[in-house]
Amino acid sequence: MPDTIAEQTTLPSELFMDIDRSGPIPMYFQVATKIEQAIADGTLAPGARLENEIALGERLGLSRPTVRRAIQELVGKGLLVRRRGIGTQVVQRPLTRKVELTSLYDDLERGSKHPGTTLLTREVIEADETIAEMLSLPKGSPVLHVRRVRSSDGVALAVLENFLPQEFADISEDDLRTRGLYQLMRARGTLISVAHQRIGARAASHEESELLDLKPHGPVLTMDRTAYNNNGKAVEFGRHCYRPDLYAFEITLVNN
Repeated sequence: MPDTIAEQTTLPSELFMDIDRSGPIPMYFQVATKIEQAIADGTLAPGARLENEIALGERLGLSRPTVRRAIQELVGKGLLVRRRGIGTQVVQRPLTRKVELTSLYDDLERGSKHPGTTLLTREVIEADETIAEMLSLPKGSPVLHVRRVRSSDGVALAVLENFLPQEFADISEDDLRTRGLYQLMRARGTLISVAHQRIGARAASHEESELLDLKPHGPVLTMDRTAYNNNGKAVEFGRHCYRPDLYAFEITLVNN
């Protein structure tokens, strides 16, 4: 669920001026090549939304089937993606995240992206057996439960669910919408010194499929993390899932 929908980008007519309308090379192939060129040279930036097939065809004097096949050619190459309710967009460059003690918000800012947040849940609940164990708390202890969609330049990347001990229960909705969770914790003097995390994959739930604009029950990357402060106290437990076409984990292995 992106925070904003990118404005349509009108491809310059000059881009198609040298198309050979009577030669042996199929028209759709020539159109696809021109659009691919515009993506490669930055005329169409990642996340840019193309005008619809009818409008593009009419403006360039091309049939709708020709334009549709050209776009489908680029969808097949992974350069464009069709998104429900939004249209056809240039594929975002996948974010590769090193497995280290940072938050997704920090990583996006460091990568010159524009992180956005849609807050789904902010509530204080009683810790069930699993959450209590992860945070080393008695079962039933009050914990802050937060669930958000994190986006990059308006495109949803991840659904983030976090549980924090009671001392963080006054973190506000405005805080969660405008800043990263680890930023908020650092501002309170809480520094993450060590974490245990598990990376995996599974099928998305129906809700996650809609939030991340995936096919129903498509695959998602997952990461569960328990983070500890410099006194060894558990201060956060997170369950996150990520779009696999836009996100990857990077791990460096060393042979000792």
